[in-house]
Order: sequence, then C-alpha cells, then structure tokens
Amino acid sequence: MTIKAVRTGWQVNIQPGGRSGKRVKKTFPTKAEALAWERHIQAKVQETPEWSPPKKDQRKLSDLVDIWYRHHGSGLRAGADTHRRLLAMCAAMGDPRSDLFTADQFAEYRAQRIVEGLTPNNMNREHAYLRAVFNELIRLNHWKKDNPLKKLRAFKIQERELSYLAKAQIARLLDELEKAQNPHVALIAKVCLSTGARWGEAEALRITQARSGVIQFVQTKSSKARGVPITKDLEAALKKHYKAHGGHDNNAESDDERIFATAYSAFRDGLKRSELKLPAGQLTHILRHTFASHFIINGGNILALQKVLGHQSLAMTMRYAHLSPEHLQETRQLNPISALNLG
Repeated sequence: MTIKAVRTGWQVNIQPGGRSGKRVKKTFPTKAEALAWERHIQAKVQETPEWSPPKKDQRKLSDLVDIWYRHHGSGLRAGADTHRRLLAMCAAMGDPRSDLFTADQFAEYRAQRIVEGLTPNNMNREHAYLRAVFNELIRLNHWKKDNPLKKLRAFKIQERELSYLAKAQIARLLDELEKAQNPHVALIAKVCLSTGARWGEAEALRITQARSGVIQFVQTKSSKARGVPITKDLEAALKKHYKAHGGHDNNAESDDERIFATAYSAFRDGLKRSELKLPAGQLTHILRHTFASHFIINGGNILALQKVLGHQSLAMTMRYAHLSPEHLQETRQLNPISALNLG
C-alpha cells in the first residue's frame, strides 16, 4: 500500500520510477493531501521519466545566514552587526531547517517579541533583514525556492510628527554646548545644523573633506558620497578648529586628518542643561530634522533637500513637505465655505 496511516498523519511511500527507481516518502496531516501529492508525483514522472522529487535541504536557517555573510554581508559597512543580529533571530526561532522555515514561523516569532516589549518598527527592521538574506541568496543561486517571507506584510507604523527646534531653542542649545568642556561638541552641532548631516557623519569629518566651500560626506548611511555647500565662515571655523584640536587631540583616534574627537556624551549633557524636551528616541538626530524643517520653511526645494540629506527615496524627504509655505495653499480658496463666502 502506497499510503498508510502513521502516528504523525498519512505517509506516502512510493517508487515513482518503478522498481528500479528511487523510493520517496513523505507524511501529510490528512489522507486527502497524501493522495493529492501521490497523484502529483505520478503525473510528473509520466511527463518527464527522469524527473525525481527535490532532495531535502538539510541546512539550518543559520547556515543560510552564514552563506549570506560570507558572499555578501561581509562587504557591507554594518555587515558584522547585521550578521550577529540575524544569528540571534535564528536562535530565538529554534534555528529551523531552512526548507521547513515558513512565514508563519516568523510571524509567531515577531508576535512574541512584541509581547516582550520590542517595537513594531524594530520588528519591521528584522523582517527586512531576513527577507533581504533570502533575496540575495536567490540572486547568488544559493537558494532555489521562493523567498518564504515574500508575502508577509510588515507592520503598519503610525507616522509621528517630526519635531524640530525653533530659532530660540537652537540659540539656547548652542549656548550650552559652547560652555561644555569638550571643545568639539558645539562645532559638530553647527555642522549638522548647517548641512543636515547625521551626527556620526559630522563627527568623523576629516580636514580633506572640507574645501572650496563644500563638505564631502563619504562615510554615509547609504554608502554614497554627497557634497553639501557651506559658508566661508563655517569652512574657516573648521580649519581653525583642526589646527587647534584636530588629529593630535583625538587621543585614541589614529587618523591625523580627523577634525573632531568623540563628543556624543557632551551633546547629551548640553541638551539636558538646555532643558529642551525632545520626543522619545531623538537625541542628536533632532539637528538633522531641524536643518530639513527650516530648509523647507524658508522656501527650499524638496528635491534639493533629498540630495542634501542623501535620501534614496523621495518618500522619506516628503515627510517635511507639509512645512512648505506653499503646501496645500489651494485649500484656502477651493474649500466649500470659501466658495459660499461664509467664512
């Protein structure tokens, strides 16, 4: 009998190629599924006699992550950290066999992580990491099947209003940073406010990156260099600061061309002294939001802002569009109350 009941369901036990062919076994929850699979296999053999069912993939999910890292992830700027996080995810899911891993397993895992206190945003990030692993392995021909996470939707995140500092708040913050013992913190903040740079990009500046009225940011999140014009005063301040504190004053830093040393803690302390209240999760990034917000408020072009910020997608930059003085101005004339001259 080719189909029989077993402890775990209904087992198909057949030799689709005849007595000389390879024996194939597979177990299903129901007899109907077992019968359907048997008919499928027999039809395949009729169409193509040399056909045989695909072999089991004995690799664990963590094995796929290691292959991804060896062939692709090791070349990424944050590849080692992403590799570590992916392996932790595999362990938390019980490191299933790769060909048995399903979207349901990941959905169960992320539901449990949400219960444990992780944010939907963080889970979307983990989802994106693992989906990207399968996509890259498919491209490299190390994974022959579909991406198991292809159809699993990410959590929908409610957009939060982007906070930024008003002019008086900027002045108060810079005043506190100027008083700090750290000689770098105030000027780093001014670079961020003048160019929209991330804190890490500004803090890692080398003197060769600031010349001819432009700062060339090279160690960027997108790994793409971008140039941002700056004033003569800011360029002169950077050169003066480098002569007084650059290179030799970086202590543990070995790069003699570095303009600044680490100043993140000094910024946090200065922000606390200024008594400015920021939304949860924002610290140095408030400077980037402040630059972008004032750029649009003052009439800047949204496409130009995209290039300055280095956003790969315009959708990211459009978060600031509502601050434009011309944004949706038609509502003043085209609403029904205005048309009736009632308001």
